[in-house]
Amino acid sequence: MALPEGKIAFVSNLNGTTLTEVSLGSLLAPLCVLSRGLLLIVFHLGKGVLPLSQGVHLQLDFMTLIMPLVLSCTILSDILHFVIMGLALVDFAVLYFVYNNKRRPSQGSLHSTIDRFLQTRVESNLVPFVTVFRVLVNVKTAISILAVDFAVFPRRYAKTEMYGTGVMDFGVGAYVMANALVCPEARGKNIQGSKCSHVLKQFLSVWPLVLLGLVRLASVKSTGYHEHVTEYGVHWNFFFTLAIVRVVASVLLAIFPVNVSWLLALLLSGTYQVILQTTDLKSFLIHNEDRTGFLQANREGIVSVVGYISIYMAGVQAGLYLMQSRTLVKDWIKVIRNLLLTCFGLFITLHICQTYIEPVSRRMANLSFCVWTVAQSMLFISCLSIADGLLLYSKVISNVSLVSSSWTPCTNKKSVNSSADDKIRQNLDALCLVQSVNRNQLLYFLLANIMTGLTNVLVDTLTRSDVLAVSVLLMYMFMNSLVIFILHVNKITIKFW
Repeated sequence: MALPEGKIAFVSNLNGTTLTEVSLGSLLAPLCVLSRGLLLIVFHLGKGVLPLSQGVHLQLDFMTLIMPLVLSCTILSDILHFVIMGLALVDFAVLYFVYNNKRRPSQGSLHSTIDRFLQTRVESNLVPFVTVFRVLVNVKTAISILAVDFAVFPRRYAKTEMYGTGVMDFGVGAYVMANALVCPEARGKNIQGSKCSHVLKQFLSVWPLVLLGLVRLASVKSTGYHEHVTEYGVHWNFFFTLAIVRVVASVLLAIFPVNVSWLLALLLSGTYQVILQTTDLKSFLIHNEDRTGFLQANREGIVSVVGYISIYMAGVQAGLYLMQSRTLVKDWIKVIRNLLLTCFGLFITLHICQTYIEPVSRRMANLSFCVWTVAQSMLFISCLSIADGLLLYSKVISNVSLVSSSWTPCTNKKSVNSSADDKIRQNLDALCLVQSVNRNQLLYFLLANIMTGLTNVLVDTLTRSDVLAVSVLLMYMFMNSLVIFILHVNKITIKFW
């Protein structure tokens, strides 16, 4: 069994990868979502009967949504661009097949079909691609926190020591962003009672995160589990960061209008960067070796909270825009266009920040890190929205809408067949792995952390072969998926707050 010191060294002093490679990784998951939906459509068009059995749906979702993500960050990481190009070609070939062979004769030319598609109404109380984004961030996080301990996981994907853009660096910020997108303020929920009582309620609601943070701290210290001190500090961990971000954000949103969240994000991250540049704070974070006293022992975790609050506020602004009620496809096409334009603007801003201020630093959560996290999140969401749009188009032209966690075309007339389809869609939702994770997201995150710890205790991760490492990762992800799937099938939601 490898000593904790060896495992710490294995994840230390890393510099990350390129912005291009991280962005490239944002294309794979949307293509997997599209593949899974097209597979169900083609199956149904071939007179296949949906839904299938519980086990088959779990295996289908696991093989199309999770297995490619595991393989892409392990044995296929060096040929990721070829994997993405191959999957894209297959998806578009299937789309062409559906259009060319299964469209209704009355639909006419491609141009007229697209015109009618843009006027199509969609029915959904939620925004499907936002749900999928939040779930996939959880899934990628679950994969990474164990995969990083195996040699098959590229070191350039792991968290960086000081500066750089690792895939796991983005995952941390994206998790905060994912929570902000669907917070009560972003969804436009009215505050019940006074603002003070609302803030107090939010303060009390984070107790599970604080408890989980304390449990993790106690378990790490008591078992001697390896920990990278410069990541958050001696006693700090990500659960504490999430709790403080939520409480502080609630206070800010109680004081200021929600629609100026973007301005608050800019002011917070900008002011924080000025302080880093003009005071000894940066030197305190980077060069001070003294770990005596709570503040010095946990300086990385405590100070970086400011950056994560900025990311959260930016996420609230994005959620406020995305959660607006829209029913026509053409309105959602405008949203996708605006998301892409926002990405373009943010990446230009990121280039300026990295050139004239300083590179991305997750450890400090500096301005460049905040801009990069929001830009990369917007790119990921944009890709998922495009995939969802293509899947909706294939539903419309094939007259098949039986795919869970995606837009559903709205029919003008309710018929016996449409009522039957509604019932089938509800049954498919009950057997959908995306919906399973979405029901118990915090539990899924906690379960992944527990399973990661157990795996590290039972397996010497540093010396395992690539084949065995991938097998362990697939088994670990399948067990996580199975537990969360069983809870969902039985309509069990674990929530104590």
